[in-house]
Parts: sequence; C-alpha cells; structure tokens
Amino acid sequence: MNGFFLLVAKLQLCYQLLLLLPNFVRRNLLAIREVFVITSNVVLSELATNEQHGENSLYFEGWKAYNKDPFDLKDNPNGIIQLGLAENQLSVNMIEDWNKRNLQAFIFSITNQDHGLFECLINGIAKLMEKTRGGNVKFDAERIVLTAGATAANETLISCLADPGDAFLIPAPYYTGFDRDLCWRTGVQLVPISCNCSNNFKITIEAVKEAYEKAQKANIKLKGLILTNPSNPLGTVLDRDTLKKILIFTNEHSIHLVCDEIYAGTVFDAPRFVSIAEIIEDEGIYVNKNLVHIVSSLSKDMGLPGFRAGILYSFNDDVVNFARKRSNIGDLNETQHFLASMLSDDEFVQEFLTESGKRLRKRNEKFTSGLEKIGIKCLKSNAGVYCWVDLRSLLKEPTLDAEVSLWKLIINDAKLNISPGSSFHCPEAGWFRICFANIDDQTVEIALERIRVFVDTNVMSSSPNSLIAHSILL
Repeated sequence: MNGFFLLVAKLQLCYQLLLLLPNFVRRNLLAIREVFVITSNVVLSELATNEQHGENSLYFEGWKAYNKDPFDLKDNPNGIIQLGLAENQLSVNMIEDWNKRNLQAFIFSITNQDHGLFECLINGIAKLMEKTRGGNVKFDAERIVLTAGATAANETLISCLADPGDAFLIPAPYYTGFDRDLCWRTGVQLVPISCNCSNNFKITIEAVKEAYEKAQKANIKLKGLILTNPSNPLGTVLDRDTLKKILIFTNEHSIHLVCDEIYAGTVFDAPRFVSIAEIIEDEGIYVNKNLVHIVSSLSKDMGLPGFRAGILYSFNDDVVNFARKRSNIGDLNETQHFLASMLSDDEFVQEFLTESGKRLRKRNEKFTSGLEKIGIKCLKSNAGVYCWVDLRSLLKEPTLDAEVSLWKLIINDAKLNISPGSSFHCPEAGWFRICFANIDDQTVEIALERIRVFVDTNVMSSSPNSLIAHSILL
C-alpha cells in the first residue's frame, strides 16, 4: 500500500509542475501525449496489413531497381534498360499523327463526366473488339462496362463472382499482377494448373481435370477458371479445340470461365486468335453463357496504357448490372471523348492494327534472332510484346535459388531488368520474360550486346566462382 500512495504522490507532483508551465508549453505537451496515445492504439484493417499485394515479387523489385538507375542513351548510358515493361510503344507515332490531324478530339469539358457510359465510345470499343478478333464474332455494346484500366475490370469481375476464401483455377505461368489484381482486396485464391516446357507450356484438359480434382480433395471452393489468351508471359494463343474442351468442362462443373483477352490485338502471326466469344457461338455446342466473361483493354491493342481504359464484357446480365454500379469507383475520365473520336475512325483503327502487327512481328524476329545468335532460345510465339526466354543453361543448378541468383547478376552486372519465371509462378526454374516493344531500335541493339557480353563472360570464365561451366553453351 505504501508503494501505491507513493506513486499517487508522484503523479500529483507531476500534475502540479505541469500547471506551473507556461500555457503554450503545457498545450504542446498535452498534444504530444494525445498523439502518442492515439497512434499507439491504431488498429488497421486486415486488408491494410496483409501481405497478399505481391509487391515483394522479383517482378516489382526489378522495377524498383530500374527506377533508381534508368537507362538513357544521353544522360545515363550505363543505367538499367527496362525490359520488364509490357507496353506496345512501337506504333505510338501513329496515334500522335492522328491526334495532330484531329486536334478537336482532345478538346473536351472538364466540368462534367459521362461515368463510363459514353455511348459513342462503347460502340467504338465493340467495333474494335470485333476487328481484333478478325470479324469472326459480334459484340453487344450493351454488355460492355468501362473501368479505369483492366486491373479495375478484373477486380470488379472477381468481386462479383466470388467471396473471400473462394478460388479460381489458372494455368501457370501466369501474369504476376493477378496476385494483386484478383486476390489482394477480394480475398480470393488462385490455384495453379501446372504447365511445363515438355509440351511448350500448353494447357491440356487433362491438366485442368487434375488441378480441379486436387482442389476438390483439399476442400477448396472453386468458383471458376481464368484463361489469359493470348498468354502473358508466353506470347502464344490457345487453339479452338482446347478452348472448346475447357468451356465444356467449366460448364459441366458449373464454374465460371473468365477470359483475359487483353492482348487480342497484338497477334502478329499464325495461328490466328480465337476468342471465347467465338467458341460459344459454335454450332453443336450448348453452354450456359451466364458463366462466361471477358476482360480487355485499350492498353495493348491500341498502345494506350496511360488512358486507363479497361473493358469488362459479360454474357451475364447480373454481372453487367453489378459492374455498372461498381464502376463509379473507377470511371474513365473525360479523355474518353478523345478515345471515342479515334475509335469511330474505322479506317484509322484498321490501319493502326495492321501496321502494329507488322511492327510487332518485325521486332519479335529482330529480338529473338539476336538472342539465337548468342545461343539463347525462346519459346516460339505469335502474340504479345515479349518473349519467353530459356536461360536454364545459365543456372548453376535447376532450382529457384539459382534462378534468383541469375536474375540478380543480370540486373546488377548486365544492367537489364528482365522478369524471372518464378514471379509468374512458372513451375520450372530458368525461364524469363523479356519485353521488346517498349524500347527503340538503338536500345534493342544495346540490350542484345549487353546480353552477349554477359553470356560470354559467364560461359567462358575460368574462375571457379563463374556462374556456369565452360561447356554448357558450346
């Protein structure tokens, strides 16, 4: 008890001393105390404190390294070259030229907004979707919902189809950003369907069934299957027969089929791209269209990532209605007037898509042939703005740790930001995605030369600490 009374006496003394301080000092001390008490008791949400964003992926670590030391031919020629950015910049001059001829398209109001429902734009997007699919299928403009980028479209759709804890099957390797876009705020899980190099990473219906059965045995509640077609990071397209089998499978099990077709307009060689919208119209096949949904964007097809124009297309009325209600969280801004004007120019859009395909094919051939001369092979691709590169021969051993070590050497020594396969959940170590459409011709030559020097140095070095043995590529 004596200790208690002594403590009370000390507190009273402190209080009396506080009263003797000048008012402004006393107020500041009390304010500091209040701030301390408030901040020390703050409890943030599970969303704010969870680790599901995926920002610690090597994919994003490479971006951080590039941002600290970006290559510039004039100002920083020894900086890191960005080969991790999947953007289609090869035909941006065509957009610039069109804009110069149509300056009125960029004059729009800043005092109101059309909330993603600008009729002319939606009609233009419907026509664009038809063009990028070879005119083989029609799209209903009333089923299009516009969002601020494909990220918002993906999250909106998943939020509509699943609850926290539910899961979606997805072929691996798959786009790194899906861990963030589809899972972080929704609480949804992604269950990989393993695809490996033995058949060029092609998805098979057998692999789909195996992944489904494993999930069922693990009591995972599956709500759907997600396809990226054309594939990111592979740069390949799914054939009609495989698409049909997967569609039938998802319908038989009453799960959703989500098709991310964001790279539809980047197909530059045979075989042609087949949309899931085309498959469901096939004669002799009956499916529940309410289970089929498409995500797209203007970012890759038209090379306009900065306009943040995402597209959600669903055959399900309830999904469309939900997405429209939710779209006010991430509407397009008034630049949609510019997009509407440009997309209504049918002649220009067709010219752009044709020329863009030619330039992508030429760049792909230039980059992959350059790698082949160095002794590096790529998965044969016909779409996308990247190539899937086989660097297994540069690994000390076929492990994830060895892949990470190689990636660190490439970014620190060769000064190239390329994305390791592990960041795409690739089941085999040693594969990397390299983007080739976001840099100019001169930078391509510099990047290829850096790769050549890196390979020669590490292959031919006689040092016991060299990355790989002499004979691997000889």
